[in-house]
Amino acid sequence: MKNTVIFAGCAIVISGLSTFALAHGGATGIVKERMESMETMGEVVKSLAAMMRGETSYDPATVREGAAVIRSHSGDALTGLFPEGSLQKKSEAKPEIWTDWQTFSALAGQLGVFADGLEAAAGNGLMADGGGHMMQDGQSGMMGGSMMGGGMMGGSGSMMGGGMMGGGMMGGGMMDAAQLAKMPADGVFNMVTQTCSACHTKFRVEKN
Repeated sequence: MKNTVIFAGCAIVISGLSTFALAHGGATGIVKERMESMETMGEVVKSLAAMMRGETSYDPATVREGAAVIRSHSGDALTGLFPEGSLQKKSEAKPEIWTDWQTFSALAGQLGVFADGLEAAAGNGLMADGGGHMMQDGQSGMMGGSMMGGGMMGGSGSMMGGGMMGGGMMGGGMMDAAQLAKMPADGVFNMVTQTCSACHTKFRVEKN
């Protein structure tokens, strides 16, 4: 049965692949390095998205490997690719990265937490297959209005609104990898892609 979960962030993440590839021709130094890092993550997301949607066979080992790649390009590894003012030729970074460094850094860190959670949840399988202890326990609210609706991307209490970590909250605190490990893998993957999408929306120049 094909998974019907909608990965709202996938389209933005995957659509950036061709742009990154084209931009490499004129990019140099740190700008080229971070474009390559983003492209690597985008390729992983594209591969895992097909699996999460049921278009390819689900393989926990592949999910774990993909999550490890995303984690290795998140957190300090990601922010380290954006030294202040690095807006050289071909850069797709907005100046807002440095004027709102706290938000950018928090998103980079959150991506790492979600990647850890995805690696830990890989063995749970997909939501459509009944995977994940949280879903079995009936604690599905986070995958309802909070995550799949406006919790991460819209509204005054959202990540992109006023409440930075609104979409990944549980009981008043940010979810950690141990809590994420109880969810279906596709639920955690959705958090990964929405974090990428939120970062792209706020900090990446749109290409026409």
